[in-house]
Amino acid sequence: LPPGSCRTFWGWLNAVFNKVDHERIRAVGPDRAASEWLLRCGALVRYQGSPKWQQDYNGLPTGPLGKYKIEAISATDSCIMYRGFDYLDGLEHVTDIKLEKCMYIQDECLQRLSETNNLQKSLQQLKIISCGNVTDKGILALHKLTNLEYLYLSDLPGIREKERTFRVLQQALPNLELELDLE
Repeated sequence: LPPGSCRTFWGWLNAVFNKVDHERIRAVGPDRAASEWLLRCGALVRYQGSPKWQQDYNGLPTGPLGKYKIEAISATDSCIMYRGFDYLDGLEHVTDIKLEKCMYIQDECLQRLSETNNLQKSLQQLKIISCGNVTDKGILALHKLTNLEYLYLSDLPGIREKERTFRVLQQALPNLELELDLE
């Protein structure tokens, strides 16, 4: 393989993994379809009423449509990217999202997250850790997540105007507990 082609291949494969299948969402429901997307990309999901994280794609529980509701998403080292975020639209019970070491997560993703109506209602905790493409713009976009109670930010070298960014966010979301571990 010529140098650089491996990365191109993985980029292509990740784009395929993130392609939204609207037929699938209609057929199996938003939570099941989103679970498949997240696990395909290397993320984990936890369902309402369960302490256990699902990580095995083939071990996804089957049951009546809509029985399993995603409550938490842990995307560590996952390849989720913007084009897959349509899968989040139908999720109504997600309270907790962790994005850690996600190379494809950038400001547009955080904007998209904060503009997702269901997440504006349900999301209470968000952790963004070691996502090198996130800047102040992405963090400021989170102001639409009006029910967010806790935001943890760590190792985000793209954030340049910390004080100003956090002041604006705190003003927009006065009930937000902001925890920072930034250089």
